[in-house]
Amino acid sequence: MRIVMVGSGYVGLVSGACFADFGHTVICVDKAAEKIEALKNGMMPIFEPGLDQLVESNVKANRLSFTTDLADAVADADVVFIAVGTPSRRGDGHADLGYVYAAAREIAAAIQGFTVVVTKSTVPVGTGDEVERIIREENPQADFAVVSNPEFLREGAAIDDFKRPDRIVVGLTDERARGVMTEVYRPLYLNQSPLLFTGRRTSELIKYAANGFLAMKITFINEIADLCERVGADVQDVSRGIGLDGRIGSKFLHAGPGYGGSCFPKDTLALAKTAQDSESPVRLIETTIAVNDNRKRAMGRKVIAAMGGDVRGKKIAVFGLTFKPNTDDMRDSPAIAVIQTLKDAGAIVAGYDPEGMENAKQLLDIEFTSGPYEAAENADAAVLVTEWNEFRALDLARLKSAMRSPILVDLRNVYRKSELEAHGFDYTGVGKASDL
Repeated sequence: MRIVMVGSGYVGLVSGACFADFGHTVICVDKAAEKIEALKNGMMPIFEPGLDQLVESNVKANRLSFTTDLADAVADADVVFIAVGTPSRRGDGHADLGYVYAAAREIAAAIQGFTVVVTKSTVPVGTGDEVERIIREENPQADFAVVSNPEFLREGAAIDDFKRPDRIVVGLTDERARGVMTEVYRPLYLNQSPLLFTGRRTSELIKYAANGFLAMKITFINEIADLCERVGADVQDVSRGIGLDGRIGSKFLHAGPGYGGSCFPKDTLALAKTAQDSESPVRLIETTIAVNDNRKRAMGRKVIAAMGGDVRGKKIAVFGLTFKPNTDDMRDSPAIAVIQTLKDAGAIVAGYDPEGMENAKQLLDIEFTSGPYEAAENADAAVLVTEWNEFRALDLARLKSAMRSPILVDLRNVYRKSELEAHGFDYTGVGKASDL
């Protein structure tokens, strides 16, 4: 198949490279000439494990290429994916669909022959209808079908998620697109990955409902963690106990400083706004958003409490700045709110992240260091915010000797309290009674 990916950001680049690896001929299009030039030179605009090798191998095999010329690419395409950004719109929280609709207009002008146009971007219910209307308005002679095919990629594990998906959701209103999309995903279909065909609006809602549910699950266990601290229970044992129930499952039941990233914050907000406009409010999601927003600063206050309630003039080392490990994504990272809370209270913050330093420098006014031990030099406390592997086996003796005061606040429950206390640390975890 000849596939065009409009947008060479996270979703477009990962999806395009994976489709090329399946044997399709893929052209990734982007308006940012500097990004395209960098990609042609093998430089990735994002950090994603294994992506650089995947892109390199498929470029060498002449299955993957990059261009700024959308019209020329679309003219020969069987399938055109729209994979542009849909950020939260300023002022009201709705998904900003300006990039999607602009792409639809450009695609309309370039279509030649029957073409399947696929919204890969996360979009509210009804977006496919509007994309179809725009294309028909711009080019009444165009022969096309508009399909919804939401992505379910986890940053840091995106390639594996694409190649070994839980499910592939395809929403359509034109049956001609069914065979085309089956062929696009043929390698996965042959490997018995579930290929779920639905109506287009249903497919659009599935993505938001899935992210909303997962965000709600995270928020649920975070509230249970707070209760555990009050009643003398251990949230990790509670998580194991309920996660073993097959109806619940263990994933997304890890207490921490709240969710962030490019998906959950904007998608839960967009779902809530769509539901409100449809006069069918989703109260659980609205509450999830509010609880998560409050939690991030609450974790900053937790650090302050662990330090005796006063951090003015004290140095605090922060381990991990990105919203999760194995990515350089800082969008809505809990570390931002935690650090701001500490700075508002007068603390001096030194931070380190294995991959997110450059992006963090655009958002945070702190001391950036070359490693965790450098950040901890003469620190009055250390806070583990993002559970990168290199923070899971710290040299505790070295860490303690570097610090002015051996206080460790573990917002991801990476360590055991008994282990840290044996090394002379004052340890605070999440969702654990003070005497555990």
